Amino acid sequence: MHNRLEDPLGWLLGDAAGRFLDTCFEMEPVVIHHGDAERFRPLLSIAAVDRKIAELDLREGILSMANAKEPIQNSDFVAANGVVDRVAVARLYRRGGTVILNQLHQSDITLAAFCRAVERIFSCHVQTNIYLTPPGSQGFHTHYDSHDVFILQIEGEKAWRLYDRPVDAPYRGESFEPGKHPVGEPRQSFTLKAGDCAYVPRGLMHDASTSGECASLHITCGLLVKTWADLMLEAVSQVCVEDPSFRRSLPPGFANPGFDRSQAQEHFSELVARLAGLVEMGPSLDVITDLFIRSREPDVRGAIEGASRPLAARYRARPALWKLEDADPGLRLVVPGGDMTFARAPRAVLERALDGEPFAPHDLGWEEAEDVIRRLATTGLIEPID
Repeated sequence: MHNRLEDPLGWLLGDAAGRFLDTCFEMEPVVIHHGDAERFRPLLSIAAVDRKIAELDLREGILSMANAKEPIQNSDFVAANGVVDRVAVARLYRRGGTVILNQLHQSDITLAAFCRAVERIFSCHVQTNIYLTPPGSQGFHTHYDSHDVFILQIEGEKAWRLYDRPVDAPYRGESFEPGKHPVGEPRQSFTLKAGDCAYVPRGLMHDASTSGECASLHITCGLLVKTWADLMLEAVSQVCVEDPSFRRSLPPGFANPGFDRSQAQEHFSELVARLAGLVEMGPSLDVITDLFIRSREPDVRGAIEGASRPLAARYRARPALWKLEDADPGLRLVVPGGDMTFARAPRAVLERALDGEPFAPHDLGWEEAEDVIRRLATTGLIEPID
């Protein structure tokens, strides 16, 4: 059995995980029938969603609703002060409305840990939205998403239909337009039962409705990837910062009727040729990497409780993203939430603490190991194991 935190792709896709990144990612849908109704239950349940609706401080945007048959407006269940009317939510749900808990990983520690595990595979932001649909209902009309999604069926059954792909790899915010993108006939149909999983690449039109007599609960695990366009824009930006020729004014009068563009075109071609000789991937990828790591949510479980306790006998690194680089003075550790500077700690000490193998404080072989351990534990990078 695959572990959802150590091997999340295997947990989602089973044996298909081995070929997914090379042959399926961004290219084609994948449907996996695991035959194990309990597979994804550790993440969520209908009973847990019911409790969250009753307990959370629900504001507009945290909970939303949809019904393909009877459109639902926010004003139908959100008061003027932005607070969600829970009774209205229950009433609309009984009438066929789908309840959506957006970004639930931000308030659910189990979902948050799963998202962090998936982020380590794809090096992208991962989010979860929760969809609870009553029997015989459909939340949305046919559409495509501008990000890739894994669909985890938690309870009940849902019938899915996949159509054409009118936009190949749409950019963020390039929304589906019904009048612009005719739906046509389904190209693939399948039913997800509890414990099944599907992958739908961005741009692929789809819709889904509850199958059977029970409610359907599924999680969409969305991948908000960085693209080659993002990298190219960063690389061009760095050249423009360093080379003033790219920062010169456009020709005066370029917006006037009759402006002769010939000289401008010649200069533009010169700049393009110059750009090709100056642009570099490495520094730009470093910028994107550092920003991505810093923007991750740190896993600080136990940081407060353990702050006043003696050192544990043994520790191990948590599965987290980090990057160690030289700084002045010492070393800089780029971590979720920001940077840490170690002016005196040897590189070998930090690398040993973060290599994933269990260690005792004396294994670090440095007289100031306690300070390193406590700082790493405070940021959630390591945890006691005894």
